[in-house]
Amino acid sequence: MIHTDPDNYIQGILSCNRRMVAKTITLIESSLKEHQQAAFKVMGKILPHTGNSIRLGVTGVPGVGKSTFIENLGVYLADIGHKVAVLAVDPTSRRSGGSILGDKTRMEKLSAHENAFIRPSPAGETLGGVAARTREIMLVCEAAGFDVILVETVGVGQSETSVASMVDFFLVLMIAGAGDELQGIKKGVLEMADGLAINKADGDNLAAVEKAKTDLETALHFIRPETLTWSPPVLTCSSVVEGGTKKVWDMILDHNQKFKTSGEFMQRRRHQSLEWMWTLVEEGLKKRFQDNKKINEKIPGISQQVENEKISPAAAADMLLSYL
Repeated sequence: MIHTDPDNYIQGILSCNRRMVAKTITLIESSLKEHQQAAFKVMGKILPHTGNSIRLGVTGVPGVGKSTFIENLGVYLADIGHKVAVLAVDPTSRRSGGSILGDKTRMEKLSAHENAFIRPSPAGETLGGVAARTREIMLVCEAAGFDVILVETVGVGQSETSVASMVDFFLVLMIAGAGDELQGIKKGVLEMADGLAINKADGDNLAAVEKAKTDLETALHFIRPETLTWSPPVLTCSSVVEGGTKKVWDMILDHNQKFKTSGEFMQRRRHQSLEWMWTLVEEGLKKRFQDNKKINEKIPGISQQVENEKISPAAAADMLLSYL
């Protein structure tokens, strides 16, 4: 049973009580109206305690080794005293189409670490809804004292855009030696990247990794950087060697420091908060539309008129919206 007294949750979060952090996340994920109201109150109270983390998004084509990379980086950070939270954005399926959901057991070392917290994402009906909940979960983790938040994209396609719009650094993981290095990675994803890391740079793979690095650096020359402050670098890393992802973290710290100095760090976060608000407005309008009894009564008749080409889809949409 989910309790709706906000004070219990707030005290639990601020004292970093893992059980209460997990319960708050369950409250946020609930679609019941009373739970949502309680979640709003909790979020309002913890907001002053949020924002003090580095938010890192990680994406990559299937087989790139995201879970191994996240575990290696997470353990390295947790060992040097950071408090690390790992979240996932998974819009794919209700039956865990995604990697953290299946691989939490594989991140054994990280999930057992006292400085780490791993949370599979809820698979939702809409990407916006999943992303909005993930953002709120991120704030809960920040209020509980986690200073590095790792957000993994699990689904493909729009989930990358969704994660890029909620993090301070968006990392694209690549692998070499699998044919065309740019295959399966869309130009749009490269345009969103703050940095690229070619994983599995170990053993017999080193020559292929160096070639892939050159190819990617060439490809990035054709993409105009988002800002003069930063041009996305291409690094190589290994997730199976202890400290093999340290230089990726050094790159993230360098970016963080440069963006804070230029003022772009806070500018990006403010822009993301506004984007988040409009995502929630769209979700809310869609829900009100779907729950409106009068509209539901009119849908079959209007749908039939569209199918029979009696009215245009645009006119039908306008008609349905007028009942809202």
